[in-house]
Amino acid sequence: MLERCPGRDRRKLKAELVTCAGCGDECEIFSDEGRVRCPGCGAMVERKKKPTCADWCRSARECFG
Repeated sequence: MLERCPGRDRRKLKAELVTCAGCGDECEIFSDEGRVRCPGCGAMVERKKKPTCADWCRSARECFG
């Protein structure tokens, strides 16, 4: 197991667009976020699946084996 998580490097995050169910606006959500506030209506927009570092971190195999 690593002493420091290499996934903490924010330069490796990925962004995706999620549509707000309330107003239809597209909201940008990063790979380490589970939900964001919609800039259009203020509603909370969530991913269908909650992210874990194993989903987006290139070094997850080193941490989890």
